Amino acid sequence: MKKSYCPIDTFINTIKGKRKGTIILHLFQGDKRYGELVRLMPDISERMITKQLKELEIDGLINRTAFPEVPPRVEYSLTKLGNEIHPVLKGMFKGGVLFEKSIDTL
Repeated sequence: MKKSYCPIDTFINTIKGKRKGTIILHLFQGDKRYGELVRLMPDISERMITKQLKELEIDGLINRTAFPEVPPRVEYSLTKLGNEIHPVLKGMFKGGVLFEKSIDTL
């Protein structure tokens, strides 16, 4: 995460990416295993999901917990910061719904 000139840009630059906001919204509902996230987002490749999860972890928005089991088990959860930005993402979701409705009426 890098600071920008404006805090809005810092926020957008941190969560922009293929489905990062969606990942955070899914994790707000509870911890998820990697396979669950893949099933919840069938329109994105596993490679891209992995990339986005790594970036979210680096930026301190999610935790990755690997369990020493066979087969390996990995769970993702939100950090405190990830939980704190949930209301903003929920507002963006509602805004997206409004924009989609206006697009449908055009």
